[in-house]
Amino acid sequence: MAIKVTHLDHFVLTVADIDRTCDFYQSVFGMRREDFGEGRTCLVFGSQKINLHLVGKELEPKARAAGPGTGDICLITQASADEIGRHLSAFDVEIIDGPVLRTGAQGPITSYYFRDPDGNLLELSCYGDA
Repeated sequence: MAIKVTHLDHFVLTVADIDRTCDFYQSVFGMRREDFGEGRTCLVFGSQKINLHLVGKELEPKARAAGPGTGDICLITQASADEIGRHLSAFDVEIIDGPVLRTGAQGPITSYYFRDPDGNLLELSCYGDA
């Protein structure tokens, strides 16, 4: 019998500059920075969080090839595709691709692709907006 996974709690990004990363994710996504433990930092959104590790000072155990720019993440918003495009433009975010139709975990999504300051590929998407 397999164990059933119910949801994602957190994931880790290894970054070159904690403050720069927090500034980007707070301003563009409205995430909340939280400092905890002994010098640790995370970004909170909804009921999940992104733990941040500073490159060269990662916590153990860590990913085998942890490093800035190795993430590829899709985030879902309730905003429409048009609103996503306008929002990213308002923050001078360079859009790599989008709007494009993709398949999300719960069906069709409309997505925009761009990068964070470390070069991680981000996909900001919405359901129900073709």
